[in-house]
Amino acid sequence: MKKKLLTLGIAAISVASVTAAPPHHQEPKNSSPLKEASHDALQENAPDGHKDAVPHFAIFGKEDKFYLGIGGSVKVTVGEDWGAPLDNPNEFITSEIAPTPDGSKNKFQLSAQQSSLYLNFVALPNSENKIGGYVEMYFLNNYAPTLQYAYLKWRGLKAGYDYSTFSDNGAMPPTIDFEGPNAATAYPLPMMSYTQRFGKNKAWSASVGLELPQYSITPNNYTRAVTQGVPDIPVAIKYGWNKGQDWVRASAILRNLTYHNTPADKNVDVVGWGVSLSGTAEILPNLRGYWTGVYGHGIASCIQDLTGNNLDLTPRGDQQALKATKTWGAFGGLQYNFSPAVYCSATYSHVRNYAEPWSPAVGNSDYAGDYKYAQYVVGNVFWNINPILTTGIEYIYGRRVNNDGTQAHTNRLQAMLQLSF
Repeated sequence: MKKKLLTLGIAAISVASVTAAPPHHQEPKNSSPLKEASHDALQENAPDGHKDAVPHFAIFGKEDKFYLGIGGSVKVTVGEDWGAPLDNPNEFITSEIAPTPDGSKNKFQLSAQQSSLYLNFVALPNSENKIGGYVEMYFLNNYAPTLQYAYLKWRGLKAGYDYSTFSDNGAMPPTIDFEGPNAATAYPLPMMSYTQRFGKNKAWSASVGLELPQYSITPNNYTRAVTQGVPDIPVAIKYGWNKGQDWVRASAILRNLTYHNTPADKNVDVVGWGVSLSGTAEILPNLRGYWTGVYGHGIASCIQDLTGNNLDLTPRGDQQALKATKTWGAFGGLQYNFSPAVYCSATYSHVRNYAEPWSPAVGNSDYAGDYKYAQYVVGNVFWNINPILTTGIEYIYGRRVNNDGTQAHTNRLQAMLQLSF
């Protein structure tokens, strides 16, 4: 095993590279006023946490009335899992860690599924009616195109397919792993939102949204899932400084979760709610911190490790009804910049839920073997070789513990080659 890991590490360092964004935003050098203006407009239109989506190729419309950027990346990851290997080479999801029934202990991983293509469009860039459109796809679904973003922006309004207003993707630490910390509130969905900036130098912003509910419950013999008729309502307030590179963001979400009570033959509404505090800031010269803490009842689908794990509503102790499950998660990370081109980071993340013991309906999961908590630890080193090529190496440790105390863990050593255009 030690020889195999040593060989993999040497190979990774020599051939692979990483997906992380550069540690500092760099303005275009020796560019014309038009190029600078288009760069700023396209960067503002890019998704939060993905402000590097400013391509090297751009089309300028007549009289500079629109900018169209066409870009993407080719990414190749290589790595090895040991412990309880995961099937997914791109997303290290701790909730999917489980003892392997066939006794597998190692798995070699090789993928180019994180490659992407995007269109970044801004019309009427110098007017009050400026409108932006953004579409991006990855190839995470077995190399089939998978939509990641598709939205329009106009005067503070945003509508389409994007990450929730409850999310703060800019506060995510850099990782090769596409998933990132298991406690992140990072989940894309159909949504609408409005953001208003205010205060001195527009340092403050407030947002409110309407979103398609992400709904996942554990029914029993007395209950069943039904369609949802009320949108999720997230709100957020943010204060930024250091030219917007540092911020603190407080967000909340209100949810109406509906299920059917079979003995009473009626639908029952349960209120779900959650709060989150997140941000990123330079703590010392060249040292940056990232953090997120989230707590609530009925918000399991809003925490990426628990999305789709049937934990928004779980049976009450007497088994006669469902309740909004208490859940919390938190992560903290540090990034140190040795230079503008070389940097490293380390992050710890934890998620826990407090479902009461249940008696499952036929075919549903058993409480004893269901998710109680999970841990995620990642460390990495990155090197931006030039403006279009990045390299690095990463180690991840994940551990899942079930309600009956059974547990499994996975280690992953991986690296990536990324060519951006």
